[in-house]
Amino acid sequence: MNASLKKIVAGAALAFGALGAFAAEPIKIGSVLSVTGPAAFLGDPELKTLQLYVADINKKGGVLGRQLQLVHYDDGSDAGKANGFTKRLIDDDKVDILVGGTTTGATMSAVPLVERAGIPFISLAGAVVIIEPVKKWVFKTPHTDRMAAEKVFEDMKKRGISKVALFSETSGFGASGKKETEAVAAKYGITLVANETYGPKDTDMSPQLTKIRNTAGVQAVFVFGLGQGPAIVTKNYKQLGINLPLYQSHGVASDEFLTLAGPAAEGVRLPSPAQLIPEQLPANDPQKAVVTAYAEAYKAAYKTDVSTFGGYAYDGLMLAVDAIKRAGSTDKAKVRDALEATKGFVGTSGTFNMSPTDHMGLDLSAFRMLEVKNGNWTIVQ
Repeated sequence: MNASLKKIVAGAALAFGALGAFAAEPIKIGSVLSVTGPAAFLGDPELKTLQLYVADINKKGGVLGRQLQLVHYDDGSDAGKANGFTKRLIDDDKVDILVGGTTTGATMSAVPLVERAGIPFISLAGAVVIIEPVKKWVFKTPHTDRMAAEKVFEDMKKRGISKVALFSETSGFGASGKKETEAVAAKYGITLVANETYGPKDTDMSPQLTKIRNTAGVQAVFVFGLGQGPAIVTKNYKQLGINLPLYQSHGVASDEFLTLAGPAAEGVRLPSPAQLIPEQLPANDPQKAVVTAYAEAYKAAYKTDVSTFGGYAYDGLMLAVDAIKRAGSTDKAKVRDALEATKGFVGTSGTFNMSPTDHMGLDLSAFRMLEVKNGNWTIVQ
């Protein structure tokens, strides 16, 4: 072989090697989660879920012939830190898509960054402000706070309840929940005759509950918060001997709430995704197979029960993977367009049907009304 031919062969080998290396580049999934701090019981199962399913997908050959790489940071339930970590994921880690934002505060601190960078972002937080008004690059998997209020008011209406005390947390999720609850109450013939708040780090809510108890005409109490606060409210409620129906939001749709609130949770009602009650779903329910498989895989891996919050992460990752497959690449604009065109995607939170005007794609039927009976969740018939 002459020298010039050797050079051509060597050059081709180098080019082929570079091409092979390029083809094998991992697809980077970026995530900022509240794994520690007040929102840890949301963020911890979210991270565990992402780790479990990224490993599972990689074992099965990855996506588009490439492995997934999860790049994640813990914001410690601090929205300011979430902003810094999101910037790092975009600028330094060069991730292809973001799945995360445990809380509304963390999500909203990341939104300006992802919109400026033009990177698809699937949030795992609850407030309606995340997707209304529609933001080009932002999507989310949990039901909104407005939907939770509407589902609760639907149930109250059936029970003949029209005068309600609202008790909300001053966090991003609780504040948005308060606003949305106030906005939809009249639509369901509900009058808010008392309206109290508590801080996310408060350890005794008896003073506010005493005020509610002493308010004339109150027929039920609706608590809007997440983390440990709603469990403390539930315990204080029992201690004060308040016998009115007590409702919580989907912010506590987790077995952790049952553990924290203990026997005081008996009779509490709340809207929840199907994830908490897979065994109670009828065989023909389209979600049964999905929520059952997720529950079994999570329990086998971590020897603990699933939560709806882990389910939000499952849905976020699977929606991302589905969009990347349909886009046929990790081109950010193509993946964004594929996400927006998602139709009939069955997840743990419901069946997603997104559109240019709806970047969540769930309706009220995705919520089940549950009641705590004998220390367990049951579907309200």
